[in-house]
Amino acid sequence: MDADYLPFHPNPSKPAYSPPPGAVDAHCHVFGPAERFPYAPERKYTPCDAPKETLFALRDFLGFERNVIVQATCHGKDNRALVDALKASNGLARGVASVGPSVTEAQLQELHEAGVRGVRFNFVKRLVDATPKEVFLGIADRIATLGWHIVVYFEAQDLEGLIPFLKQLPTTVVIDHMGRPGVAKGVEHPDFQRFIALMEDPKFWSKVSCPERLSVSGPPTYDDVVPFARTLVERFPDRVLWGTDWPHPNMKSHMPDDGELTDVIPRIAPTPALQTALLVDNPMRLYWS
Repeated sequence: MDADYLPFHPNPSKPAYSPPPGAVDAHCHVFGPAERFPYAPERKYTPCDAPKETLFALRDFLGFERNVIVQATCHGKDNRALVDALKASNGLARGVASVGPSVTEAQLQELHEAGVRGVRFNFVKRLVDATPKEVFLGIADRIATLGWHIVVYFEAQDLEGLIPFLKQLPTTVVIDHMGRPGVAKGVEHPDFQRFIALMEDPKFWSKVSCPERLSVSGPPTYDDVVPFARTLVERFPDRVLWGTDWPHPNMKSHMPDDGELTDVIPRIAPTPALQTALLVDNPMRLYWS
């Protein structure tokens, strides 16, 4: 583990909020264990081990029933830890993989049978080396035939230049963490309004997750992030997802309490109908239908 890497919270609080039956944590990760699933040589960080058993125990403790496990950059395009977790979940987890242009049709089919339903394209420069957009478009065409979608991770300052590429993608596109807005600028700032304008296209979805990464005001309530997430939940109720982001890789300022993160949900989705759409209906439609 890197010297400045914060391990996940060892004893999260029990949330006051109880998710509805069938709720899905739609963005989380598994790391290692490294002795069985080594981290990628090209990784930009080395995390602590965060195995599937700990993830599933947290799911149960927080009151969720299912997970969507997203391949993290520390494992590169080696999806073995992800596949292992999916197979151990008894159908209660789906996955988002990372693949390269050399992936074979047989390998894609194996991933599908394990429970993978999407691929992730990462544009965060501090986490990955640049990949030509033509490579991503080629992968997108291949996974579209499987009925998969694409998860895209980028930072707010890069959105304007990415819009033409994003509109080219042939599948549903899920954007991680609201496109990482600069929350100090406010919801009405042109940067976030550009993101909202993109979301008007029905092929785009957003994860209203990771207040701990975006907040200036900080825990436990992350007040400055709530208006951004609530705006998206209320405006696009059938195209939003929520996740813990456990085990919170690369957090430098603080390690969030997953119980406190769960208690943010009723503040961004203030009615039972919005909560059910966010936590049950939308992830089930995208990952299990």
